[in-house]
Amino acid sequence: MRENRLELELGKLPPDVLSKYLLGMTGAPSSELLVPPSVGLDFGVIKRGKEYLVVSSDPVTGVKERVGWYAVNVSANDVATSGNRPRFMQSIILLPEDAGLGTVARISKEMHRTASRLGITIVGGHTEVTPGLGRPIVVTTAFAFARSFVTAADAREGDTIMLTKSAAVEGTAICGSDPSGIGAGFDRSMLARASRFYRKLSIVDEAVAAFGTGSVRAMHDCTEGGVLGAIYEMSYASNLGFELTERSIPVAKETSYVCSRLGLDPLRLISSGTLLLAVKTGGEEQVSRAVRATGSRVTAVGRFTKGERVLLREGGRTETVAEPPTDELWKLVGARGM
Repeated sequence: MRENRLELELGKLPPDVLSKYLLGMTGAPSSELLVPPSVGLDFGVIKRGKEYLVVSSDPVTGVKERVGWYAVNVSANDVATSGNRPRFMQSIILLPEDAGLGTVARISKEMHRTASRLGITIVGGHTEVTPGLGRPIVVTTAFAFARSFVTAADAREGDTIMLTKSAAVEGTAICGSDPSGIGAGFDRSMLARASRFYRKLSIVDEAVAAFGTGSVRAMHDCTEGGVLGAIYEMSYASNLGFELTERSIPVAKETSYVCSRLGLDPLRLISSGTLLLAVKTGGEEQVSRAVRATGSRVTAVGRFTKGERVLLREGGRTETVAEPPTDELWKLVGARGM
């Protein structure tokens, strides 16, 4: 009885809770389910004949602005970490009681435009006004048909850890769009640039390009928990440790600015738009060329190992990452209801 009264923290459920209460509760077994639910994986895979159906769902719960844009991109990104472009999508839109027709129109237009840009067809879903909500919540499910794929569980010892763009892409956009808490005397131009980071949210092109080189063993989108959370999840799924070097991780000046003003760690701040890759030794330059050709960039930041999960901080301090980090964004949501 006591266990039933234990409170859960905001954000993703920890791996031990997922393993105990959710991952085995998958209904009827199927020989066609090739990649079942597992901690750290971005999607499931169903095998039909010579093709695979890649499926992923994701909610948008912590933002107020551009909800439709985020909703399409987050599940599209998860499917793209398989190395394949998402083709179809379903959506569930839950609206607060004070929402009007303008809210419905705004979200649907954002989703339509974003899906069109990515070549995704929205095939249906459900929309309703839901009691008890403080903001709209949108859940999307993306689908792709594939002939081959990788998962976040396929990294191997010695693989180079590479990441695209910079840390905390999505978190920078969210914080820049809602400056409450930043304090007086902030740099308006810096905040405006931070708010435009939402334009970097898609990793579809870079994921498909990197996969096409044949040098990528595994990929993962840096969503909740940021860069550090994504590397933890990939290492957990692959049964590996890692050595990650903080000074190697690109942090944009706009990100540094909003994080310093809000007291946030950019490595633990939600970072959809940042793609994490496990790359075969010797394939780093080939992957770099492919990603650069999409207009993005990629940086080597560490290596997967058989040892502990270790972050080498600036100044030489070593930090053991014993559990997945709670996303820094939840500090703001809990403190002021972002």
